[in-house]
Amino acid sequence: MCGIAGFFTPPKSASNEALTATVRRMTDAIVTRGPDDEGAWTDAESGIALGHRRLSILDLSPLGHQPMTSADGRYEIVFNGEIYNFQDLRTELEQHGHTWRGHSDTEIMLAAFVQWGIDAATQRFNGMFAFALWDKQERVLHLSRDRLGEKPLYYGWVGDTFVFCSELKSLDHFPGFTATIDRASLTSLLRFNYIPDPWCIYQGLHKLPPATLLTLRAPTDRPTPRHYWSLRSVITHGTRNPFTGTDTEAIDAFESLLKHAIGQRMIADVPLGAFLSGGVDSSLIVALMQAQSTRPVRTFTIGFHEKEHNEAEFAKDVAKHLGTDHTEMYVTGQDALDVIPQLPALYDEPFSDYSQIPTYLVCKMARQHVTVALSGDAGDELFGGYERYYIGRKLWNQFAWLPQPARRALASMMTLLPASALNALGSAAGPVMPKRFRNLPFGDKLHKLAEVVAAPGMETLYLNLMSHWKRPHDIVIDGQDRDTAITDKSGWPEVPDFTHRMMHLDMETYLPGDILTKVDRAAMGVSLEGRIPLLDQHLIEFAWTIPTSMKVRNDQGKWLMRQALYRHVPQKLIDRPKRGFGIPLDVWLRGPLRDWAEDLLSETRLKREGYFHPAPIRQKWQEHQSGTRNWHFYLWDILMFQAWLNRPK
Repeated sequence: MCGIAGFFTPPKSASNEALTATVRRMTDAIVTRGPDDEGAWTDAESGIALGHRRLSILDLSPLGHQPMTSADGRYEIVFNGEIYNFQDLRTELEQHGHTWRGHSDTEIMLAAFVQWGIDAATQRFNGMFAFALWDKQERVLHLSRDRLGEKPLYYGWVGDTFVFCSELKSLDHFPGFTATIDRASLTSLLRFNYIPDPWCIYQGLHKLPPATLLTLRAPTDRPTPRHYWSLRSVITHGTRNPFTGTDTEAIDAFESLLKHAIGQRMIADVPLGAFLSGGVDSSLIVALMQAQSTRPVRTFTIGFHEKEHNEAEFAKDVAKHLGTDHTEMYVTGQDALDVIPQLPALYDEPFSDYSQIPTYLVCKMARQHVTVALSGDAGDELFGGYERYYIGRKLWNQFAWLPQPARRALASMMTLLPASALNALGSAAGPVMPKRFRNLPFGDKLHKLAEVVAAPGMETLYLNLMSHWKRPHDIVIDGQDRDTAITDKSGWPEVPDFTHRMMHLDMETYLPGDILTKVDRAAMGVSLEGRIPLLDQHLIEFAWTIPTSMKVRNDQGKWLMRQALYRHVPQKLIDRPKRGFGIPLDVWLRGPLRDWAEDLLSETRLKREGYFHPAPIRQKWQEHQSGTRNWHFYLWDILMFQAWLNRPK
């Protein structure tokens, strides 16, 4: 796990010394991604500069140093990530006569390129990665990113120079770089709380899409990324060739694949552990880690004193049952508040999933003990864990039989009274209502249901469910909504039901844009490597052969994962209401964060900066402060951009 940066400029435009000095400044800006070593390789004759910061995980010796040259001298690489099947590839390459200097996966990658070529070798890599590879013979630069986008890679042009980097902050140190905000990307931030691939907050820059290769023969080339693997093809193939075995056979196959994936991700030359929340995903990962370990696995949990946000007690019970070496830390509100000033630099690009705060805290705590931590991310997207997969569809089916005009009329009736008035009525009736309904914002819930009723189709319903600001182009001055995988139906695979379609769209958009971004930046911010076994290539391909009935059953998601987990952990320790991995942000914005937010959201500042229409933002801020509505999700989108815009540089 490392950080990379570099550029491809017209030949002989600068000396090797000048190229080296520039690329070192770029990589020094991302030192937390690689605090253990640094390196640069330049060739002024070709105009190429490659820079690397290393977090040493495999082959801690100088033989793992990057940039690294292939044994035949043809290729030079800088690489961020891990190739988990490198030992299998090593054995296969040895049969072709390859020998080794060290035991890093980087050396295996270079030999694979020599043996099979760029595209064919990349297709064989099962892991998380972003790399830049220079072909000295052809004078060609190749960039690539892993299948689901675990590792980031930005690219673009500064004048006649092509630049790339793991994080945008590297570009602040590239001569001539000027940052202009892309207002369409800002519009996407307000809708989704992240900026989807391939877009970037800056005009002229892009994120390399997952599972693609980009090849340049000259710095001024404008190539289109090409896919070496296609999630849509995997989904289509899995749908046409479904798993036909029994429930028990499906559980056995899943557990075997996951156990193998975890075993590969437990290979490291540094201390290793796992995050444990006590939920299905992390508990299953830890259970199968412990089953393959000769010593207690190190597990880490953060707890909150607010009971509605605390899962540490459940994680402790699971850890005790499995016999792990468990560490927990209870954080206070002040601990979380202290993280907020660090977020703009940590996340590098505006990002507003507020679970970024506890994610950073658990990474920071784990890093005090280990260098690598496994997590249970991606279980929801692969095996139907999100409530929208079954509750949203269930609600839709209750109203879909009505003609569209009737649905619109019904939705209008449901929203005749403002949500704030309905919330107030609900609060007044609280003392005579069942306890579990007393704190529900009835107005907000009813207005949300009206969106379901009024939606002309499931696709519109899904977009509404995934959107914060429903009309963000009305908030951003000169803003516009871009087409994404959610709105462009031409790229949708053939799937039999809308539950699977939502899962596909989440894997293409929400997973890389939100979940994987959140984990990567939080972990790399403290020099911790995060590994995600559920994103193993073979597990993904298997999951898309499994019918919906083995994912969602009896209005409960992740059925297959649960059955595998019950073989290792008593069901009573797992089956309980889920508590979100969150913080009481709604309360904080009315309390300790109020002055900070008021300054960033002031009408004077918003007008001066010129990115947002102040009126709708000020209205939501005032309603939130009065307690009549909870707008913290919407406001956090604006606040994270404002904090990023005003960050120290």
